[in-house]
Amino acid sequence: MPHMTMVQAIQNAQDIAMERDEKVVVFGEDVGYFGGVFRCTAGLQRKYGKTRCFDTPISELGIVGAAVGMAAYGLRPCVEIQFADYMYPAYDQIVSEAARLRYRSAGQFTCPLVIRMPTGGGIFGGQTHSQSPEALFTHVAGLKTVVPSNPADAKGLLIAAIEDPDPVIFLEPKRLYNGPFDGHHERPITPWKNHQLGEVAEGFYALPLGQAAIRREGAALTVLAYGTMVYVALSAAEETGIDAEVIDLRTLVPLDLDTVAASVRKTGRCVVVHEATRTSGFGAELAALVQRHCFYSLEAPVRRVTGWDTPYPHAQEWDYFPGPERVARAFREVLEAE
Repeated sequence: MPHMTMVQAIQNAQDIAMERDEKVVVFGEDVGYFGGVFRCTAGLQRKYGKTRCFDTPISELGIVGAAVGMAAYGLRPCVEIQFADYMYPAYDQIVSEAARLRYRSAGQFTCPLVIRMPTGGGIFGGQTHSQSPEALFTHVAGLKTVVPSNPADAKGLLIAAIEDPDPVIFLEPKRLYNGPFDGHHERPITPWKNHQLGEVAEGFYALPLGQAAIRREGAALTVLAYGTMVYVALSAAEETGIDAEVIDLRTLVPLDLDTVAASVRKTGRCVVVHEATRTSGFGAELAALVQRHCFYSLEAPVRRVTGWDTPYPHAQEWDYFPGPERVARAFREVLEAE
């Protein structure tokens, strides 16, 4: 099997989807001729032509609004919002139109639409290129929300999202786009980095939405993470020697609650890690679900490790991230709790 970066895997997924189904169209700012600011659509316009892969004006509202109309009339748009931070002008179209179309039409219309967005920090992009807005989508009934952590998953999940009959928000951690990462800034990779820059099967395959993956088995505590934070959690476990079970959620909605609950019932302790701000973050929902379904198994309160409740800081970017040290501290706190 070939080795791919996440960028290459995402490009390959779109290529396969477009080849299999002529109704799949790809568009967004700079995605056509240039191939996208991160090169995730490189070569698609040249291969499929300007009617199936094309550039748009700088109007996120227009991109998503047009995509909703196309989806309603039988196409399968896979659109790119250049940075997740830019999606706010399109939020009304996402929430009021895409997410509601099946329900407001009593099933007469559906919206098979994928909205791809680079998300999170790690590239020194500052406040307007580094946000993690996943909770704004998980709150909306009618949307699915996906956050892959490695190339193989990115390909399989994106193909599944494109084939899904309903709208899917596909968030791509840009820190993971082009190479291995061990949870630290400028640290050498460790052997388990094969999860990130590794073998990706050729040809078509789809991974089911709503199925988590256990990246590291353990018995002392359960770590719930997604995207970049999977590697931070793995680093914390490796460096402390704590027998942590690390679960990569992969899709936030639908959530694989069965895998989460089985792990927490086994370990009796849970740490939730995400890069987004703490207040009303998706970690709060995870903590509530764990408390509801695993209450009598818990030996300590659920602990959250998150970004700060501040606008995204440029100068202190690597302090803002939940790093292995902060996660390790949380491990010790839940293990020492009475």
